[in-house]
Amino acid sequence: MAPKILAFESCKGKLFLAVLFYNVVAFTFVNDFHFLLHGHTSFVVNNGGQRTFTSVTVFSVKMRGGGLWQLGQSMTRRLAQADKTVAHRYFSTEAELKKTVLYDFHVANGGKMVPFAGWSMPIQYKDSIMDSTLNCRQNGSLFDVSHMCGLSLKGKDCMPFLEKLVIADVAGLAPGAGTLTVFTNEKGGAIDDSVITKVKDDHIYLVVNAGCRDKDLAHIEEHMKAFKAKGGDVSWHIHDERSLLALQGPLAAPTLQHLTKEDLSKFYFGGFRILDINGAHCFLTRTGYTGEDGFEISVPSENALDLAKAILEKSEGKVRLTGLGARDSLRLEAGLCLYGNDMEQHVTPVEAGLTWAIGKRRRAEGGFLGAEVILKQLESGPTVRRVGFFSSGPPPRSHSEIQDDKGKGLGEVTSGGFSPCLKKNIAMGYVKSGSHKAGTKVKIVIRGKAYDGVVTKMPFVPTKYYKPS
Repeated sequence: MAPKILAFESCKGKLFLAVLFYNVVAFTFVNDFHFLLHGHTSFVVNNGGQRTFTSVTVFSVKMRGGGLWQLGQSMTRRLAQADKTVAHRYFSTEAELKKTVLYDFHVANGGKMVPFAGWSMPIQYKDSIMDSTLNCRQNGSLFDVSHMCGLSLKGKDCMPFLEKLVIADVAGLAPGAGTLTVFTNEKGGAIDDSVITKVKDDHIYLVVNAGCRDKDLAHIEEHMKAFKAKGGDVSWHIHDERSLLALQGPLAAPTLQHLTKEDLSKFYFGGFRILDINGAHCFLTRTGYTGEDGFEISVPSENALDLAKAILEKSEGKVRLTGLGARDSLRLEAGLCLYGNDMEQHVTPVEAGLTWAIGKRRRAEGGFLGAEVILKQLESGPTVRRVGFFSSGPPPRSHSEIQDDKGKGLGEVTSGGFSPCLKKNIAMGYVKSGSHKAGTKVKIVIRGKAYDGVVTKMPFVPTKYYKPS
């Protein structure tokens, strides 16, 4: 059964969407997948503190009262702040959704497909999101992340060109090494985060987020035209001919080693290689979005299905297909930012706690968009900071208010949920500087009630990146 898109407006004119598939109702608001009601064809709205169950059918939606549940309101606020071209893709109809080359494979294996950034993607399979999260930590997971955009910058000036757009010391990377970076705007805000790799001095490979693809490519193209007009030698290629798989967890390396002649034992976190895997010419990066050891594999699309099957077979069933729901839980446990939640165009890398990604040379020289704002924050400190929390009560969600113990506002939650590994609520958010230190007691307001919380260090679950001993 394909997902159905349901759209309606509240009496205040706010647009709200629900996705109906099988017996699960999911609410599509950017990237938070924790709002799932299993086994029900109804959901809850909040009307002046009174909970009202609202029937959902494929053809219509009825609602009593005037108020929308907090979830719908937060989705509306976030989309109102977002770039219009990005927001449009979250309101795609079923017919407009793109499909990866593994779409039929997902469906055949029980994947529950939902709209995500203009694509039909699996949110989960037969396992629950909690079980899938735990299996990734204990064994391994295979994710289809082909909705993300891989591209190459080439030419003798590709490094100085990219350094105008990102905070990383690209020139300082060794060939075959990569790092997380941030594309910034003139005000120092984050346009997107990206993993970039120096393949060699005249070739940079990078991957950008699916939800930011259009604006990222437009941003790069605009600046490339100006750069080339001044004589710069740089060109680009968007790798639409390739698919992207993420193999994560403790069994990632031993499983992949069965499929390549290359020795992976000397291939460390952040590294990049071009090699044959299962007979296919692949770009391999030792990175991921889970906090576990793992790889992202760029594979020619005609070889993607065979590679996915081979990975699952070589793991003897221990590595499992895993959807975006567990991927979100895993990245939250690892304390990793989700663009659109934890980073946006008005948030700087310093505020987001990504100062480590600003190269030492870049701090001295600047030269990237928004450098004046960012370097000033490095010197004097930001007014707000991203922090982690433990909390009591219901799991905190995006836009939940954070208060001090006297009820004064400190900031708001940007990501939150129940941690399958820790068996407790975890969250990230932004608070005023001075309230950001670990151990600071706070209140988190959920549906009008304040619950106890405490600022804690991140990651919540220790990372297991494969580094030299």
